[in-house]
Amino acid sequence: MKRKKYTDQEREILLKNKNVLEVGKTNIKYCPKFKLKAVEEYYAGNTPQTIFLNANFDINLIGRENPERCLGRWRSIYKKYGEQGLLEEQRGKGKGGGRPRTRGLSLEEKVKHLESRNAYLEAENDFLKKLKALERGLI
Repeated sequence: MKRKKYTDQEREILLKNKNVLEVGKTNIKYCPKFKLKAVEEYYAGNTPQTIFLNANFDINLIGRENPERCLGRWRSIYKKYGEQGLLEEQRGKGKGGGRPRTRGLSLEEKVKHLESRNAYLEAENDFLKKLKALERGLI
């Protein structure tokens, strides 16, 4: 699905709404309190369109499918993390994966890390040498 690109004039109009924090060329960053209120109103029985209209959004400007898409995303965050999930920024909070950080370690800690890594690799090499010898029948 192609995203709508907002003109400078449209961005200005959107920024006047108290429920908007930022407007990029193709996205709108909504206020966390609005997100929470919108989810609560949805569970109270209001439709996404009605919620956005009551919050003074021009549906033709933001797109007819945008309220439903936003509410769907916000509801899943609400189910997973509760109120705090909507009030705090979730982007950039990975699952703890990735390469471990070595930056910020003192010189002594770096040396210890490298020495232990070296010892591990030497032990691995010894194991592989013994395994090759076993395969050849030398042991």
